Amino acid sequence: MKELDFLKVINNTLSDSSFLGDDCALLDEYGLYITQDTLVEDVHFSLDTISPYLLGQKSINVNLSDLAAMCATPLYVTVSLSLPDGISGDFIQEFYKGIDNSCAEYGVKVVGGDLTFAPKVFISICAIGRKNPTVKISRSFAKVGDVVLTTGTHGDSAAGLKLLTENRKEPQYLINKHLKPIAQIRKSQMLLDVAMKTGITEFAMMDTSDGLGDAVYKISKASGVSLEIGELPVSQELKAQYPDEYKNMAMWGGEDFELLCCVPQELYDLLDKTEFYKIGIVTNVPLPQTFCEEFESKSFKHFN
Repeated sequence: MKELDFLKVINNTLSDSSFLGDDCALLDEYGLYITQDTLVEDVHFSLDTISPYLLGQKSINVNLSDLAAMCATPLYVTVSLSLPDGISGDFIQEFYKGIDNSCAEYGVKVVGGDLTFAPKVFISICAIGRKNPTVKISRSFAKVGDVVLTTGTHGDSAAGLKLLTENRKEPQYLINKHLKPIAQIRKSQMLLDVAMKTGITEFAMMDTSDGLGDAVYKISKASGVSLEIGELPVSQELKAQYPDEYKNMAMWGGEDFELLCCVPQELYDLLDKTEFYKIGIVTNVPLPQTFCEEFESKSFKHFN
């Protein structure tokens, strides 16, 4: 079975699956968003290519990326860490130094967790954020005529991973984009501020952790519309390093942790165009079959 098949089984099995479907679950009665991500050694990272310190930083940032996708204010995290025999105290110390650094940057507190044995390193983090009181966010809120935006270039992280697996050290820009992702909390807040000024009460957004193409597909399906994508935002470093592969990396590489959003024209008009890239529009034309086939074959899969 594939990941989407498992998700269908889960949704059909739970007596109440209404909290599922977006980057975070909204606990509306408490004014909180909650999310959880797990990183597995040799699936999501390799200890041959990332230091314990950077792994700690990345573990936090990839979870805060989900909160950014909901325009939430990060508050707390819990950290569950499973380790094999032979892991040193230095590894744990450096890992938690990385966690502490990222938490301090975003004003987040570590409030608990768990420590267990496992054959490999498993990291599972739960992040909790405060809901903004005004604007609703969901993958299902895209509307025909909306402008499709993203917060940054795509494909850089995939290129960085490729360079690391080939034991290459340059260009450092691409490697850093893979090792040191940034949760787009600041740009999420910029979107929220402009939405509040213009009286916009809802728009569609999710992060691009599994690839820009994955996010395009999932917002389209959740909203019953089609995101028509034009020019892709890619870095000069990516184009120069992989001139024949950069488009594929940009759409399907994953782990860029940018935001993809669909907003009304009046919101887009007030945004800083150096911070947000217009890449398309929302239409009612069905997604091309070729794109759907690409999603099936190229999007990140947790299960074969």
